[in-house]
Amino acid sequence: MPDQGMAMRPGDRRGPRLASYAASLLLAFASLAIGAAMPIEPRPPALEVPREGHVGAVTCGGCHAAAYADWQGSHHRHAMAAAADASVAAPFAGESVRQAGRESRFSRRDGRFFARIEGPDGQDAEFEVTHTLGVAPLQQYLAPLPGGRLQPLPWAWDARPAVKGGQRWFHLYPGEEIRAGDPLHWTGRIQNWNMQCAACHTTDLRRNALAGGQGYATEAAATGVTCEACHGAGARHVAWAQGRRRPEDAATQGLAVRFPAGGGQGGWVMNATRGVVRWEGPPRSTPTLDVCGPCHARRREIAADPVPGRPFLDAYVPALLEEGLYHPDGANLDEVFEWGSFVQSRMHRAGVTCTDCHSPHSGKLRAEGNALCLQCHAAERFDVAAHHRHAEGSAGAQCVNCHMPSRTYMVVHARRDHALRVPRPDLSARLGTPDVCTDCHRDRGAAWAAERVAAWHGGGRAQIPHWSEAIAAGRAGEHGAGDRLLGLAADPEAPAIARATALSLLPANSARGILSALTGAVRDADPLLRMTGAAALSSLPPRERIALAAPLLDDAIRAVRLEAARALAPVPEAALTPAQVAARARAMDEIVAAARLNADQPDALTGLGTVFADQGRAAEAEAEFRAALRLDAAHVPAVLGLAEVFRRTAHERAAEAVLREGLAAAPTSAPLHHALGLSQVRLRQIDKAVETLGHAAALEPSNARFAYVYGMALRSTGRPDMATAVLHQALARHPTQRDILLLLAVMARDAGEWMQTREYAERLLAIDPQDRQALQLLSEVPRR
Repeated sequence: MPDQGMAMRPGDRRGPRLASYAASLLLAFASLAIGAAMPIEPRPPALEVPREGHVGAVTCGGCHAAAYADWQGSHHRHAMAAAADASVAAPFAGESVRQAGRESRFSRRDGRFFARIEGPDGQDAEFEVTHTLGVAPLQQYLAPLPGGRLQPLPWAWDARPAVKGGQRWFHLYPGEEIRAGDPLHWTGRIQNWNMQCAACHTTDLRRNALAGGQGYATEAAATGVTCEACHGAGARHVAWAQGRRRPEDAATQGLAVRFPAGGGQGGWVMNATRGVVRWEGPPRSTPTLDVCGPCHARRREIAADPVPGRPFLDAYVPALLEEGLYHPDGANLDEVFEWGSFVQSRMHRAGVTCTDCHSPHSGKLRAEGNALCLQCHAAERFDVAAHHRHAEGSAGAQCVNCHMPSRTYMVVHARRDHALRVPRPDLSARLGTPDVCTDCHRDRGAAWAAERVAAWHGGGRAQIPHWSEAIAAGRAGEHGAGDRLLGLAADPEAPAIARATALSLLPANSARGILSALTGAVRDADPLLRMTGAAALSSLPPRERIALAAPLLDDAIRAVRLEAARALAPVPEAALTPAQVAARARAMDEIVAAARLNADQPDALTGLGTVFADQGRAAEAEAEFRAALRLDAAHVPAVLGLAEVFRRTAHERAAEAVLREGLAAAPTSAPLHHALGLSQVRLRQIDKAVETLGHAAALEPSNARFAYVYGMALRSTGRPDMATAVLHQALARHPTQRDILLLLAVMARDAGEWMQTREYAERLLAIDPQDRQALQLLSEVPRR
């Protein structure tokens, strides 16, 4: 699940609870010392702690019986539960399973559930299962470890019917040997429930990460996703219902958020010409996506105590369409859930929300099969072979199979993409993106599918531009990518998340119109664009950066304020007005608070260290980077950040030592080898530097910068032939990379190879006709 959690607040009274955690820790180590076949960690204190203002789901059910009954059978209700006969789906009857030569066994006794499995020390031990996580199509099981940690076992129960391959134990990393000490081992930090899963499987969570990575004192108002997870604490609503009403509660009836019936004052009306409904009336106003988004998005948390219904970006920063998470066309790649897909869709733009398709309390679809889509799409237009081109009743005739393809996560969990996109096999053929046609027709390719679509609809569809082409070009650093990204960033018809992704790619693509694009972005009504625009402002000179970022320090949305403060972090106070200095200080306090909230995550600490480094606060930056490395010695950004602090403060030997320590933990990291090579250059260890830079280029051949620097090092040490070979290999992968072309042109000129000089200069001018260095090189070529 998305990483999330809450920081401990100084005013909380938790002395006895923390003492009990300490006692549990001592008992756990005692059991390890004597090798007893007992659970490594006794049962932790109850996670459910009464929370002021909360009344519990049973109280809600007293007045809302139908909603309560629907919720009782929902996945939300069963998102997490204490392990008991009623909640545990697996038999725990002595079953034995094996993976990579290691046996695990599951049993129960005295109403408690146990797993004998490899522990954090590499030895088999018995762990008690204290909680379930989820209910279908799989159920996971949590076991406590020292320090208040809950960890999901690597074996899960396939809750599907036996006829569908279920009713069995399965390993979440099938075929892999993951041993103790590996971050992916079930006892490792990456698999920690408190950090990775808890907030979306409980109600009103306080993660309470203890300082220095010492563990957690996690609490929640309830396990499972209850009424108050979405509506907010219920005490004031109960008071309102009982007649004790406050004037300020009139609009929401005492709830944090109230969902207007039907989504607002208006209604859906069928457009007979298009066969699709449209919303008529005032713009549809519903907080649904802000309520659902936090647990159905890939995001990070930036605020404690998020209030249901508040703008999503006021407490979270969602992932954009980033490489490794999404394909260039926005199709799901990694486990990104639904929000990032849905906000790409035409449905979202038209005003459709989650609850138009899903019952908010049961979570079930409002209709089965194509009937769900026919709520808004005319059957005579869309539920016919003339539209879907497949036999009636076949899999190909089902709307979701063409418009919401599924991808399987966690071995058995098929999840549908919520972008509801029109299939474009022509784009798949060009960009290598998923193609729904060949998901079924596996003996064919995307080019074949594109031909079939062209035969049905004419070739014009393939000529329609799509924003995925700009994102693909930007990721690859292609010639002209900057202009394409500028066009996408300014396109009001494109999804905001695609425009924001374009903005995020602009600085790396040397776009000449970036100032205009960022000016428009930071003034946009959509906070996602303002946030991403603010994040890109660091590429601008100080004067322009201040002009655009300073007004955002007081933005209504927290995520925007934080990015504005990051952009202005390196700017000296003398360059700001007193009001701007004060606003930056307030936003900086929010940056620090967000990092403290996520003090169990190296990324958060590294981000704070980077801000401190930008402000010249070297000692504080060093402390944050070291704290991140205590959590994960192989966290490359923290190693690089710490080395950079030492470089800036003229402690190059210390920087070299840090990089070597990092490489001991992450020996195959190309960025660390590259940084070490540059450090060796500064230390005048030239021969070692060339070797190290070459190792970096070999480890990551897709990185044009690494190849360029290695080529430059070879040239500088009198090995031009080797340099030319390295640069030619890199140019084959990056044919429009300016630095590589320019270096090859200069080397050709210096060698008197004028034909090659001309060739490289002309290739540079094809990229940018105004390139002064290319024009100068071309002018030096002797005339025939």
